[in-house]
This record gives sequence, structure tokens and C-alpha cells, in this order.
Amino acid sequence: MQLPDIAAELLKRRTAEQEARQRAAKSAEHEDGLMVQTIDRDNTAWLKVVVGEYGWPGVDLVGEEGADAAWLIAQHADHDPWFQRRSLELITHAALAGQVPVTHYAYLTDRVRVAEARPQVYGTQYQDDGAGGVKPYLIEHPERLDARRQDLGLGPHAEYDRQMRPAAEPSK
Repeated sequence: MQLPDIAAELLKRRTAEQEARQRAAKSAEHEDGLMVQTIDRDNTAWLKVVVGEYGWPGVDLVGEEGADAAWLIAQHADHDPWFQRRSLELITHAALAGQVPVTHYAYLTDRVRVAEARPQVYGTQYQDDGAGGVKPYLIEHPERLDARRQDLGLGPHAEYDRQMRPAAEPSK
């Protein structure tokens, strides 16, 4: 069963939240940060209703882009740890069934673990390093990180780390 109206709403919500995040990242205005929080709360409440009625919105229900948008809403539901944990359970099953990419599982696993003050498993979550850059949150058994990432089709952590840390500007 396809749910084109739900898919369209997911895409609309993803666009709005991404635009708000970009605005907030470029702005020092407190209101921009509050707008992101408001959108995240509204998106989470809406997705809870969808999940309650239809289950996790995977590819068969909402297409690939819709499934990506649903995951992003859950990923940004930091204000609702219960829903993030529930989403992780559902995404785990959906990934095993081929209904969402396994990367959704990896990123949400790390997000939930970081929120619970536990080391992340796949090295996807970063924090401010206090010097104007970013660094990964604590990683469980870092010596096995790349093997875990490879098991899910993620590239080496060193490549991801380079993407997360903007290159230093050349000296002038």
C-alpha cells in the first residue's frame, strides 16, 4: 500500500526543517534556533501519529525519499528520547526487511546512545571541540570501528571524519 499524501508531507516537512537548520547555522538570532526546536517538536508529534497508524514509513509505504525524511525526523527528535528509542526499534526491523537503508539504523543507533551518555558504535555523531571545530563523541571499541562500519556499508571512519571537519583555510 502506497501512501502518497504521507510521502508528500514527509518531504515538505524535511524541506522546512532543513531550511530552518541552515538559517539557524548562519544566524546568531535566538529566534532561528527556537524555530528549529518548534519544527522538530511538530514533526515528531506528526510522525508519532503516522507510526501509530501505519507503522514505520518504509520504502513500500512512502518511497525512498519519504523513508529518508521519516528517519531524519526521528534523528532530530532529541527532545523525545522515548520516541527516538522506539523509532530505532522500528528502523532496526525495517532495515532487516529492506524497507530502509541500514545507514538509518547506524546513525540513529549512535544518536540514541549519545543521548544516553553511552559510547557510539558507528562514529556518526560529532560535538563541538571547544576550538571552533568538531570531534566525534566517544566511540565504543574504536579499534573495531571500521569493521563495524564496513559491515553496514559505511566507508572508513577516517573518510567520514574528513567530511565532518572542514579543511583549514590556507594561510594568507
